[in-house]
Amino acid sequence: MSTAEQQPNETPSDALLGPADIRELAAALGVRPTKQKGQNFVIDANTVRRIVRTAEVRPDDVVVEVGPGLGSLTLALLEAADRVTAVEIDDILAAALPATIEARMPGRKDRFALVHSDAMLVTELPGPAPTALVANLPYNVAVPVLLTMLDRFPTIERTLVMVQAEVADRLAAEPGNKVYGVPSVKANWYAHVKRAGSIGRKVFWPAPNVDSGLVSLVRRAEPVKTTASKAEVFAVVDAAFAQRRKTLRAALAGWAGSAAGAEAALVAAGVSPQARGESLTVEEFAAIAEHKPATQRPAL
Repeated sequence: MSTAEQQPNETPSDALLGPADIRELAAALGVRPTKQKGQNFVIDANTVRRIVRTAEVRPDDVVVEVGPGLGSLTLALLEAADRVTAVEIDDILAAALPATIEARMPGRKDRFALVHSDAMLVTELPGPAPTALVANLPYNVAVPVLLTMLDRFPTIERTLVMVQAEVADRLAAEPGNKVYGVPSVKANWYAHVKRAGSIGRKVFWPAPNVDSGLVSLVRRAEPVKTTASKAEVFAVVDAAFAQRRKTLRAALAGWAGSAAGAEAALVAAGVSPQARGESLTVEEFAAIAEHKPATQRPAL
């Protein structure tokens, strides 16, 4: 049993938002979820508590949540964590969230902070450094937001995100899997990634046309061992999957300056020039980056 499960709730169960609460709150705010913003609000209290349990949120955690919406998950996180910082881009939702916290969980309001901004633009957060990221990410920006948060906030040790099932599969895919690609490799640069469950459509309002999945990411205890920078490694990854059906000798020709240069880098890295990107680990991509032809490497 996880630590989070062992802790008694400090707030009454009716503090969480149910379907009627969500619709009433949305109506009062004049909010209609939009596909443009990727908004699908979770209306089931059991689901948000399951997310918190799966995330193994601890009483000493400082959790950052991206896209809190009306506050369903936020309230469940406040039950379990030391404090929660929510990042919300929507003007109306950002303005309403503090009042929702105060009304439903007044004893925890001093443990809540709001950052009204696009998560892609956030470079610092108020209060103690975050130790966990837990979020229901908008489908249309899930991967860039996830990778940006992991990059900018290295103190985030554990992450649990709910994303479109297809995106969850890609993030958690291993080399050799047909959906293994850029998100898989880049997520692995930061963390050990695995699928952590599935979420049905009926727990959302409005119900999406796709299923959702939970993805767990535990930050690597040690970074990938390489002399190449993250930018250099990611450049190889992007090039390899831009033409994923081609062999790496052909796919990396532009990156290396020529097919011959690509082959030389691959051989030096111990990777077959006839291999394809979908078969390589992040460590192998890093090794290739280390052997980029010297004339092509940017000056430091």
